Amino acid sequence: MSLRFGVVVPAAGSGARMGGTRKTYLDLSGRPVLLRALDPFLREHRVEAVVVSLPPDDAEDPPAWLLEADPRIQVTPGGSSRAHSVYNALLALPSGLDLVAVHDGARPLVSQEVVDACFRWAATGVGSIAGYPASDTLKEVGEDLEVLASPPRSGFWHAQTPQVFPADPLMQAYGKARAEEWDETDDAAVFARWGGRVRMVRASPANLKVTHPPDLILARALLQEGGQR
Repeated sequence: MSLRFGVVVPAAGSGARMGGTRKTYLDLSGRPVLLRALDPFLREHRVEAVVVSLPPDDAEDPPAWLLEADPRIQVTPGGSSRAHSVYNALLALPSGLDLVAVHDGARPLVSQEVVDACFRWAATGVGSIAGYPASDTLKEVGEDLEVLASPPRSGFWHAQTPQVFPADPLMQAYGKARAEEWDETDDAAVFARWGGRVRMVRASPANLKVTHPPDLILARALLQEGGQR
């Protein structure tokens, strides 16, 4: 029996670090950042629903280019935090899904290979998250920016998205997180705190998140270099 997939895309940020611009709406070589982020998921025939969390005002009147891109796309209002936006989108997914992917709407360059690998691993019952090994020296600092320690970088990875999980356990984990007000920084941390196992899927720094203006310049250069459209 074919597995049934859902996708949750938090895209409700204010874009403060992008000068107040909706970063997921920005043009990236002829197409909005958000549509490029959705592309590899929309190419997967087992994806039955994609729920995008937008700022509440935008959720009431979504961009036409978003809803017209694919009939599987729907929108829901985001919350006061990324975790709240993810939870709102999870609640809007149809029941009976086997796996759910969470992907940042501002990550437009994730490869199809990484998305496929994350789904394959999650199908074994674990959480799977894209990322790559840390290459810079790490420093632990205090509130006054004094260096407290220099942990070895071996074993440390940068976490990205997508992050893919068995659907029911992820819903249970987020329900508990909301009820107990967990302060976790990503979906894998929520899933692990609930008791789930998580493994990394190797991606690369090219799977960047468009957060600051230079990120958009780099994303355009990477698209051009890779011959993508």
